[in-house]
Amino acid sequence: MNKIALSFAIAGLSATVAFAQTPTTFADVDADANGELGFAELVVAWPDLTQAEFDVADVDKSGGLTADELNSLQPSAVPAVPATPEAPAEPVPNAGG
Repeated sequence: MNKIALSFAIAGLSATVAFAQTPTTFADVDADANGELGFAELVVAWPDLTQAEFDVADVDKSGGLTADELNSLQPSAVPAVPATPEAPAEPVPNAGG
């Protein structure tokens, strides 16, 4: 179940142009390969993540988030997928003709 939340977060990251080259898997973000994501590692993928949100999710106070702790982040901390602009409902009339 928690893997679904992580997948959603990762999908949100990869859906925007700004994050096109951002690491998208736990292993990609885990730059030091220690099995936890430190705050510095996470802000690369989630620039809007605050230290306070990170600290709340770090239940064991290890200074890093395991996959389970990452999944416990509140929805407000998960990057939102930006809405795509909608096409106009009606064609714009041609002013020239």
